[in-house]
Amino acid sequence: MNEDTTNAQNKSKVKSVVVISTAMLTFITFWKAAAIVLCDFGSSAFYAGGIAYNAFGPAFPWYILGVSFFSGLLLMMYLESCSMFTRSGVFPVVSAGLGEKAAQLAASALLFDMALTGPISGLSAGNYLIGLINSTLAILKINFSMNPEIFSMVFAAAVVIYFWYQNVKGTEDSSEKSAEIIKLSLIICAILFLWSAITLALRGTVKLPPLKPQLTKEAMGWAVNIPFMQKVGYIGVLIALGHSVLALSGLETLAQVFRELEYPKIQNLKKTSMIIFVFAVVFTGGLTFLAALIIPPADIAKYSDNLISGLAMSLKGPTFLKLLLQAAVVFAGGLMLCGAVNTSIIGANGTMNRIAESGILTDWFRKIHKKYGTTYHIINTICLTQLLVIFLSRGHVYLIGQAYAFGVLWSFVFEMVSIVVLRFKNREQKREFMMPFNIKFDHFYIPIGAGFVGFIVVALAGINLLTKKIATISGVSFGLILFTIFYISGRLNAKKANIMFEEGPREKLNETQVPELNKAFENLPYKENILVTVKNADNLYHLEKVLTDLKDSEINIIVLYVRPLENWNAGKDRAGTSVDYKELFTQVILKAENFGRPVHPIMVNSNDFFAAAAQVAFAAKAQKIVMGVSGTYGANEQMEYMVMAWAALPEKYKITAEILWPGREVSFKF
Repeated sequence: MNEDTTNAQNKSKVKSVVVISTAMLTFITFWKAAAIVLCDFGSSAFYAGGIAYNAFGPAFPWYILGVSFFSGLLLMMYLESCSMFTRSGVFPVVSAGLGEKAAQLAASALLFDMALTGPISGLSAGNYLIGLINSTLAILKINFSMNPEIFSMVFAAAVVIYFWYQNVKGTEDSSEKSAEIIKLSLIICAILFLWSAITLALRGTVKLPPLKPQLTKEAMGWAVNIPFMQKVGYIGVLIALGHSVLALSGLETLAQVFRELEYPKIQNLKKTSMIIFVFAVVFTGGLTFLAALIIPPADIAKYSDNLISGLAMSLKGPTFLKLLLQAAVVFAGGLMLCGAVNTSIIGANGTMNRIAESGILTDWFRKIHKKYGTTYHIINTICLTQLLVIFLSRGHVYLIGQAYAFGVLWSFVFEMVSIVVLRFKNREQKREFMMPFNIKFDHFYIPIGAGFVGFIVVALAGINLLTKKIATISGVSFGLILFTIFYISGRLNAKKANIMFEEGPREKLNETQVPELNKAFENLPYKENILVTVKNADNLYHLEKVLTDLKDSEINIIVLYVRPLENWNAGKDRAGTSVDYKELFTQVILKAENFGRPVHPIMVNSNDFFAAAAQVAFAAKAQKIVMGVSGTYGANEQMEYMVMAWAALPEKYKITAEILWPGREVSFKF
C-alpha cells in the first residue's frame, strides 16, 4: 500500500464520536401520560369536596360533579392549544395570542397555583394520615390523639423537603410509578363504589343533597355588601362553582406532558384526555357524591379535611374491615397527594425555565448546579415558597383552598382567551384538533364553542374576585411581585435576551464522547436501525419524511451530523461552510417531539462526509441510509459518492440508500 493511499484512508477516518442526548428523547404511551396528569389532577378529589362544603354547605357534591363535567370542555381547549404548540402550556400560548406581558401575568397566576398545590396536597396527605392514626387509637380505646394541624404541617414540610432534594439531584419523575399509583387508586375506587352500593341498598332510602348552596358570609366575601348578589340564583350558582373550581387544578400538566407523548401525538392526546375526563367524573365527582350520600350530615364537618376516609368509615360493615379500607384510602391518597407535591415543583421549575428560555430571567435564576446540572436556584425558590405557605397557613387546608382557585382560574382565563384570539390572529396555523362548534366565514372559523368556554371561565374568575378576599389579595400580591421580578430581571438581562431572541431557543444537549463508533450503539433499544444524515437545520424534509412514514415503532432512528475538521478545506460541498450543530440538533429534537418518535443523535468529526456516513452505518448495522438532497451535488452524483464510500469499506453487507426531497426521491440498493 503506497503512502498516498494510506494518507487518503487516514483523512477519511472518523476522528471523534460524540453521542448527543437530552431529557426529552424518550416518549410514553397515552396511559402513562394520563397517569402523570392524574397524579396531580386527581389528587384534588381528596380535598376539593371538604373545601366546597365549608364554603356553601350540603349542596357541595353537585358542584364538584358539575366542575368535573366542565373539565371535559377545558380538556378540548387544551387539545386545540397542544395541536398548535408541541411545547404547549400557558406561557407559549398566551405569548403567541396576547403578547409577552400577558404571558408573564399568566405565568405568575400559574406559579401561584403551583406554589399552593404543594402545600395543600402535602397538608391533605397529612390530614388523611392523622385521621387514620386517630381512628385507630379510638378503636383501640387508647385515650390519646394528635393535633391534626401540627401533624399535617410537619408532614407536609417533610414531603416538600424530600422532593426538593430529589429535584435538585435531578431524579427523573417515573411514569411507571404514576401508572401504578393510579391503578391502585382505581382498585380502591371500585371497592368504595361497590361497598357504597351495598350500604345504600341496606339503608333502603336515599336522600339526595340539596341543589341550593348555603353561602356563608365568608364565602360571599366583598359581595356580601352588594344587594343584587344576595339573591341566590344564577349568581349563587357561579359563586358555588367558583368555590369548587379548585377541583380542576392540575390540567396544565396535560400541556407539559404532551411533549413526551409517543406517535401519533394528537390521537394519543385524545385518548389521554378521555381517560382524564372519565377519571374526573367517576373518581373526583363520583366519590365526592357518595361521601355526601353516606356520611351522616352531623359527621361531614368532622371529615371535611379527609372526606374519602369519612366515606370509608361510614359504610355498613365490621369496624375492622372499614379501618382496613380507610388505611388503603390513606395509602393510595397519600401516594397521589405526595406525587402532586412533586409535580408542582417540577411544573413550576419547567414554567420558570420556559420563561428563562425567552431571556426574561437573569443568569442567577438559570444557574446550573455544578454536580447535578439542575437549575437549583429556581427549585430552591419554589420549595422555600411552599414551606412558607405551609407554616403561614398553620396547616389549615380551607385557608389555602380559598386562595388556591385564583391561580387555577386566571391561568385558565389567559389561556382560553388566547386560544380564541389565535383563531383570528394565526388563522393559517395548522390545527389537528379544533374545539367543536364553529362557524366558517371566509378564511375564519368563528369559535362559538371556544368562546362559550372562555366566557364561563372569565365569569367564574370575575365572580371570584368579589367573593374570595383571601384569593384576591394573596393572588394579586403574588402576581404583582412575580411580574415585578420578571420586569426587573428582563431589563437587567435585555442584552442577552436580544441575543437569545435572534438565535432562537436552544435545547440543553448532553455531549458524551465515546472512544469508537461501536460504543455509540451499544444501548439502543431495538435491533434494526435507520441512519438519517443531517447537514442544515433548514433542510430536514428527509427526516420529517422518515418520522412520518415509518410504521414500525421498533426501529432505531440514528441522526448523524458529520462536522468538518477545522483544518479541512477540500471538497466543494463543505468548503467555507460553518454549521451551528447545537441549532441543528435543537431542530432535530423539535421534529422528534412533534412526531412523538425517539431519535438517537450522533456527531462525528471527519473530513469526508460520505466515508463517515458509510462507517457509521456499518458500525450501527443500519439497514438504510437516508440523506437530504445536496445543494451542490446532483442527486445521482451524491448517490455515486455514497456507493463508492460504501465500496471502500474493508467489510460490507447489502444496504439501501435513499435521497429524499419534496416531490421526488432516489433509491439504490447495493
